[in-house]
Amino acid sequence: MLKPLGSISLHESERVRLIIQRETVSGSSRQLALERLRGGIRQMNFFLTGPLPSRDELHDRV
Repeated sequence: MLKPLGSISLHESERVRLIIQRETVSGSSRQLALERLRGGIRQMNFFLTGPLPSRDELHDRV
């Protein structure tokens, strides 16, 4: 995703050169993001209340 730091005035079909640089991410912010992800996963409720449907049942072939 292009997130310019300032306004970009480009003409239709204008050629540009794009330089990609990594943003420096601190270890603490990465750790916080991982903890948030794991917390969200823990709150999800995935459970099965019966047998899995057969392939034919999934595709309405029965």
